[in-house]
Order: sequence, then structure tokens, then C-alpha cells
Amino acid sequence: MDVPRHGVGLQFNPELMGWFPFFEEPLDVLEVLFDSVMGPLDGPALVAPRSVELVQQISGTIPLIGHSNYGGDFGFDDLADTTAVRRHVPLARSLDVSWVSNHCFYSDASWSDVWSSPLQFSAAEAIRAAGRARTLQDLYGVPFAHENAAYYRVCPGSEMPEEDFLAQLIELSGTYLHLDLHNVYANEQNHAVNGYSAQRFLDTIPLDRVICVHMAGGRWIDGQYHDLHDTRVPEAVWDLLDEVLSRASPRAVILEYETQALHCDGETLDTGRTTEMIQADLERGRKAWDRAYGPGNRYSTAKGVL
Repeated sequence: MDVPRHGVGLQFNPELMGWFPFFEEPLDVLEVLFDSVMGPLDGPALVAPRSVELVQQISGTIPLIGHSNYGGDFGFDDLADTTAVRRHVPLARSLDVSWVSNHCFYSDASWSDVWSSPLQFSAAEAIRAAGRARTLQDLYGVPFAHENAAYYRVCPGSEMPEEDFLAQLIELSGTYLHLDLHNVYANEQNHAVNGYSAQRFLDTIPLDRVICVHMAGGRWIDGQYHDLHDTRVPEAVWDLLDEVLSRASPRAVILEYETQALHCDGETLDTGRTTEMIQADLERGRKAWDRAYGPGNRYSTAKGVL
């Protein structure tokens, strides 16, 4: 598929609305969390009433991409009954997104056991998930990408490393990879003792199928590193980005932040300090992109937004 190159942007999380100046930033792209704006499954509305104005505000302004956490894509419910098909597919069409991505997690209609529940890394699951992924990509009508997971335990029955599983899944399905570099970093912190290696991960995945990159921060809590999206992007993750930009050709780099996580461990959200942190990460992301491809390859510079 012919996929446009956008540049550096933010995940559009409604939790940040009201204090972060989304519409004053020279962003190249916004990643819309479908789960945050969709209407409930037991009602007729595609967009939740509370989100109608927000969706109208972002539509047609800058390029949009779609992201799904709770689509049930790789659970065991019939695809026609999943949130992905009932809400996310029509949302993607309505918002005219360039592509859609989703975590490689199990989930079902209960939305339980989704976080930190990666797919079983096995040949049988690669075949099963690839069939669902091909169907979803056809339904979306745009590229469909799989985000590598941050997880604390490997699913029982796994028989290969995650990177080998993803390579098989993408080869079988003809889909794409949404590369979350902070998830790679987090997994290396938590699973290095078991042989997990960020470098091996990058050397194994099909870099030519990387459509988008996620960047975030996290922290150690009780001896485990958590992908909380609540700090500056770590230096090691910036190093991984430079490597990926030199070896691949992603169409966007997206920074992620979570308001709930920014209150983590009894802290009080300092909106001024956090806004400065996000803006500094955005600027650093733009500089990394421009070193690799030149500023003319970003939406905001090409369109004269800056």
C-alpha cells in the first residue's frame, strides 16, 4: 500500500485535554485512541457524545492515524462481534486515518486481561492471528499494524521469542509493524535475565514493514520496570530511535503520555512541568527525524505550519 510519510506527533488522548495545548503545537500527525472516543457498544452512536466536539475539532486539521487498545482483534470472539469491527472500522473510515494499529494482546468483550497479556508466541498462534489480521486489514481498507507488547510474563505455551513471532505474523498476514521502542526497552529491563535483547529484537523484526514508532517513558516500581508513559523518554530509547530511523523508513513517530500515570506513586500532576517535558520530547523527536530524513519530510514543515 502507498503510505504517506507524516513526521512526529502525539497520541491524542482526551485525558490531556484542558491543560495540554494540543492545537497550539506544530504537530505533524495525531494518533487517535479509538477506545477513548467511540460510542458504547450497547448504543447507536459511533462517537461518544462527550467526544463529538473533540472529534470534530481534529477532523481535517492535520493527518490522523488510528490506534486501538481494546478491539478484541486477537481474542477468540467472532470478528464480526468485536469492538474492532463494530466501532473501530467505521471510526477509521469516518476519520480518514492513514493506518490503524493495535496491541498484540489477547482481549475479549469483557476488556479484562488485556494489559500485559501478550499472545502466545507459537507457530499455531501466528497462523490464527494472521488470518484475523488479514481480514481486519481488508475491512479497514488501510494498512493494519501490530504493536509489540510490554509484558511481565510470557504467555504459557510460547515456543519462540516475540520478535520471531512478529516476523512470522507479518509474513503470513501481509500486515505491518507498529514498533514501540519503549516497550522494547521495558522488556529488556524486565527480561534480560531470560535472554531478551533489544538489539536482537531490531535485528530480527522486518524493519521494512515498520510503519510507525511509539516513544514513551516509564519507571521502576517494586523491582519491575513499568511502561507508564509518565516520564521523559529515556536516553536509551532515543538511541534506539536513531538506529531505527537509520535502518527503516517509518511514516511517523508518536509520543505517548498518560494523565493517570502522571499521578503515579502519590505524585500530584504538575501541568506546567509536564507540558514542558512533552514539548521537549517533541522537539527532540523532530530533530531526530530531521537528521534522518530532512525537515521537508514532515507535514508541518512541508505545509508551512512552522
